[in-house]
Amino acid sequence: MNFYVVNIFIALGLFAFSAIFALFGVYVERKVSAFIQDRLGPTETGKFGSLQTFADILKLLQKELITPTAADKILFALAPVIIFVTVYMGFAALPWAPGLVPAHLNIGLFYVFAIISVETLGILMAGWGSNNKYSLLGAMRSVAQIISYEIPAGFAIISVVMIAQSLNLQDIAMQQGVLSTEGAKFLGFVDVGHIGGILAWNIFRAPHLIIAFVIYFIASLAESNRAPFDIPEAESELVAGFHTEYTGMRFAFVFLAEYSMMFLVSMLGAILFLGAWNTPLPNIGPMHLADLTTGTAWGIFWIALKSLLLVGVQMWIRWTLPRFRIDQLMNLCWKVLTPLAFLCMLISGVWRLWLM
Repeated sequence: MNFYVVNIFIALGLFAFSAIFALFGVYVERKVSAFIQDRLGPTETGKFGSLQTFADILKLLQKELITPTAADKILFALAPVIIFVTVYMGFAALPWAPGLVPAHLNIGLFYVFAIISVETLGILMAGWGSNNKYSLLGAMRSVAQIISYEIPAGFAIISVVMIAQSLNLQDIAMQQGVLSTEGAKFLGFVDVGHIGGILAWNIFRAPHLIIAFVIYFIASLAESNRAPFDIPEAESELVAGFHTEYTGMRFAFVFLAEYSMMFLVSMLGAILFLGAWNTPLPNIGPMHLADLTTGTAWGIFWIALKSLLLVGVQMWIRWTLPRFRIDQLMNLCWKVLTPLAFLCMLISGVWRLWLM
């Protein structure tokens, strides 16, 4: 099959996945929030309200695309596209299974971190182009928040890179499939060089990466504009934040980008810290348990399961914790997370030189 045709199918597949996940995610979040708040959630449209999200999408498709008279029409129209496309392009370098990665890049981690940062530009364009004070305030908050939290997230990611000695996400995933002889001895498993399983995951190979993972996860909430870091979209203060003026499919693209970002940062966290597509079952016993769960299908199963569990935690946090004030948000970033992440990076250097 022609190389370009294959790439087109891959691109369409990733877009379809983003859309299906958003539909699934919105429904699940409604049910999760209802459970936490002792409500029922959607119940009328479809069995257990399962068709409510489809009804909402049909409604959005029929809505008129309204552009405010005083808006910068070019920026206003381009912003939702840039916001979604930058998140969507981030999936290109993420490995789903052994040998299954849309774009095998030696600097895949750098690419993902760089491309999703461009989303900030789209948010700023949406706020400025809307010519609405609430939208502009939301956009300015978003720029300050996302750029700030990229610092601890970057240090946490560098901590993993120093241990793995690679920016290739497939290589980082491969390394978490077996436990090195040195790592096995450090954990007390003498003369066992290929235990694998959950003990080979980065958070167990180098235990200080547990702290780095927590820092990354907190920063990823801020990157996704999720509560308690949803200050750019603070409904009680800014109506809807940077997307106040958007209607119809333009609003749908912004919404789709948020849920796609939720899965992307969760999947990246699973790849870097939680063994990627590797099974948690160990290579021990007369029949290696891990051998029963290898291959493309099982790889997709494990990476999807880990990512969805992290998405579930994001939803749980949203409907449990109150929103931070802006000063609390910045204090947490610069006075707590950044020093801790920098310390993790230093420990990774020592760990790499002395223990690996």
